[in-house]
Amino acid sequence: MHRNPYSSAEIDRASHHREDDDHIEDLLVGSRTKFVPVDNERNLVNKHGQPQPVFLQGMMARALIRGGATTIFLGHVEEETYFALDVTGFEMPTEGLGEFVDLRQIGPLLFAREGSILAYARGMTYWHRRHKFCGVCGAPTRIAKAGHERVCTNEDCKAQHFPRTDPAVIMLVHHGDKCLLGRGRHFPRGMHSTLAGFVEPGESFEDAVAREVYEEVKVRVKNVRYHSSQPWPFPASVMIGFHAEAESTEIDVNQSELESARWMSREELLPENLPKDGSFFMPRKDSIARRLIEDWLGHEAGPPPSA
Repeated sequence: MHRNPYSSAEIDRASHHREDDDHIEDLLVGSRTKFVPVDNERNLVNKHGQPQPVFLQGMMARALIRGGATTIFLGHVEEETYFALDVTGFEMPTEGLGEFVDLRQIGPLLFAREGSILAYARGMTYWHRRHKFCGVCGAPTRIAKAGHERVCTNEDCKAQHFPRTDPAVIMLVHHGDKCLLGRGRHFPRGMHSTLAGFVEPGESFEDAVAREVYEEVKVRVKNVRYHSSQPWPFPASVMIGFHAEAESTEIDVNQSELESARWMSREELLPENLPKDGSFFMPRKDSIARRLIEDWLGHEAGPPPSA
């Protein structure tokens, strides 16, 4: 089974280096070190032809770091080292390099390794910008462990804060030859997707699947089966994917959760049978939602390209 977009395992996170400040300092000036610039959750990409991520090296990266841009150690890929570089609020000339874009615009077109690195950098910089103050006492926090921890500067507190990812379940509910797709109120016109929701404290993934489906469409499910997972740093989630069998096809849509929901047969979801007027289309190709649907249909969308 191929990996979902943004989930390449090629990067060695080298967590044992994070507490070695001298080693991290050496890596920051290394000749094989690349910096992944992030500006307000947008990644720098050259979109001419096949989109390519833009990594910084040399004088430009060093100037931004001297100016106070936050660096976060990501890890190694083969002989190269990667750091996220948060350039939000900094004057950074991009002419001739590329443009800052939402990763979701070009994610399906990137090589798996590069897409994963960009997503990792996006998720880490997002967390840092939202944890500059201690959630316990309100004092400023400082970066520790090469960007994988923030520590309260209040000597009477010293609370440690670590990057968090919110787990969410996402499930394709099926019954016989039909699957259940819904529309959220924020979806683009015509887009239908699988049901999803956040896992609550004290809840297993399987229980969250059953609860969310019942809350959204009043359908009971059984045979909940894990499919795959996907990091989804938009802004800070990991999606845990499932297939689940509905006990009935009667639905009662919770309008506060969904705009609408409908059962669709395999035949109706064949590309040649989809409406051409944009009134119905499936989720984006870089999403696990699309993967859940494609695998249920029996024809995978195909793996993201590998580096």
